[in-house]
Amino acid sequence: MHMGDKAQILDVRGLNCPLPVLKAKKAMRSLATGDLLWVETTDPLSAIDIPAFCQNDGHDLVTTEEAEGYQRYLLRKQG
Repeated sequence: MHMGDKAQILDVRGLNCPLPVLKAKKAMRSLATGDLLWVETTDPLSAIDIPAFCQNDGHDLVTTEEAEGYQRYLLRKQG
């Protein structure tokens, strides 16, 4: 199963800390429990900020990927 099939994509490339996390937090609020969200970012601090956001808010960081010139983080919303 390819996990990205039903995930929404949040493109925050070009934005710097704290905007990627703030926008991810807002996007997660609109999702149902279990929904997936790809966060695409060029901010190098996201490697620290996105996992910390998931831990603090109780969401799952499913996977991370390096793409051409940016990083992708797959988040699953938890209750």
